[in-house]
Amino acid sequence: MNENINRTALFNGSCFALITTAFSFSIRAGILPQLAEEFGLSAEQLGFINSMWFLGFPISMLIGGLVYHSFGPKNIMIVAFVAHTLGIVLTIYAGGYFLLLISTLFIGIGNGCTEAACNPMIADTYSGVKMNKMLNRFHMWFPGGIILGALISKFMTDFGFGWETQMWIIMLPTIIYAVLFYGKAFPKPKVAGANSLFENLKAMLSPLYIFLFCCMALTAITEFGPNQWVNVVLSYSGADAMLILALISGVMVVGRFFAGPVVKGLGQTGVLLFSAILATIGIYMFSTVTGFLAYGAAVIFALGICYFWPLMIGIVAQRIPLSSALGMSIIGGIGFFSTSIFQPVIGYWIDNSRLQNMAMGLSGDALELAAGQDTLEKMVIFPAILIVLFLILFFWQKNYKESPFRKQSDSDNLYKEHELGAS
Repeated sequence: MNENINRTALFNGSCFALITTAFSFSIRAGILPQLAEEFGLSAEQLGFINSMWFLGFPISMLIGGLVYHSFGPKNIMIVAFVAHTLGIVLTIYAGGYFLLLISTLFIGIGNGCTEAACNPMIADTYSGVKMNKMLNRFHMWFPGGIILGALISKFMTDFGFGWETQMWIIMLPTIIYAVLFYGKAFPKPKVAGANSLFENLKAMLSPLYIFLFCCMALTAITEFGPNQWVNVVLSYSGADAMLILALISGVMVVGRFFAGPVVKGLGQTGVLLFSAILATIGIYMFSTVTGFLAYGAAVIFALGICYFWPLMIGIVAQRIPLSSALGMSIIGGIGFFSTSIFQPVIGYWIDNSRLQNMAMGLSGDALELAAGQDTLEKMVIFPAILIVLFLILFFWQKNYKESPFRKQSDSDNLYKEHELGAS
């Protein structure tokens, strides 16, 4: 099946599409202070702009997941390219708050289309062990792309390049993935056994899925909250905020590369519990330390969040298999929707803290540092709640046994032997 598919081009195109997503995250994080200064935006308004990036994800992921088999991954990626291009160009020529909201929403829609199309497309292109390996390599490019984007934004800002020029950089991977996908045949979707919408919805009404649904809302904001606001809340801590973002992403890349033995040793629920503990410690350290110690906090925080997203998706796939692709899309979508809702809240916390600290006589760098640390202290509540929830999950699922839907087939074993012999 799919012998005439150019697997290399499709996979590389998917990676560049995910790099586009990562660039739009890290470069936008880097230019937030410039946008605030040029357009006279409050932190709460910046929060609403950020929220559009996250809101676009669940909209396009849900629609893309529902129409994947009928509309096809190729057409979904055409929509992604159009949305990315519109979002980038409209941002550059926005000229004000309202168009920044609209343009950022377009970027979020493009990013969600990438998730909706590329994950199942890669699964359709490869089989068995190869499929798992390639999906993991694909997802490594989100933190990997954030590293590149953060460093690019830092150096361009340091050398006096404006935010408009930095936004044009996001067009580079956008054009590359369009070229790689152009004219290529996409794999025909492999419809799994759990392809009944009724069965999907029935599985998604199970207590475990509903519990994970709630947990995902908190894991997402724990990861994306500090990351998206890093250049605002840490710029006056004595550490380079964009280097902090690059360091966090670098640790996440390494952590995800070695996820196999970590999960094997602690189990899915054990890793999630320890991750919540580390994330809580990391964010609390961010709210109290300054200077070089902030880099140590970044490492602890990164170790805490690096497994959240893939493990939450993996737990749904493994323990609630009848929810199928729709269940995984909904879990991912609620993560981005939750993050979208909390962005203005975080912005409000920053504005409110500034006013309170100004009333106490602080000004300048001391004021900004106090506002940033106060806001990070409030963010500790997200992973702190997760510690309790994942402790419940750990004991709830302690006697979990492998679902018969996910046992490895003989063909997968044969494929594994072939792969090992070829390596």
